[in-house]
Amino acid sequence: MSKEEEIKKVIEWCEQRKKEVLRVPIIEMNQFKDISWMRNKTLIQIDRDLDQADKSGIVYDSTTRSLHEFMNGAWRRINPDLKLK
Repeated sequence: MSKEEEIKKVIEWCEQRKKEVLRVPIIEMNQFKDISWMRNKTLIQIDRDLDQADKSGIVYDSTTRSLHEFMNGAWRRINPDLKLK
């Protein structure tokens, strides 16, 4: 599975969880320890302010449908790896 497919899988899970719980923010334990780049993340935080978010987890922003991780002192959007030809 490519990183792009993995990102979509996590986003789809976050969207489904948001529909089930019907409130925000939602803080869940990481369900995706089998994905290599998610292995060291403890929490998945759905629609939580980056200022308040736990830096050891990831944040899902439903307005932009994007994932963010804390790296090198700042929150950064998680993007699929670039494929060079």
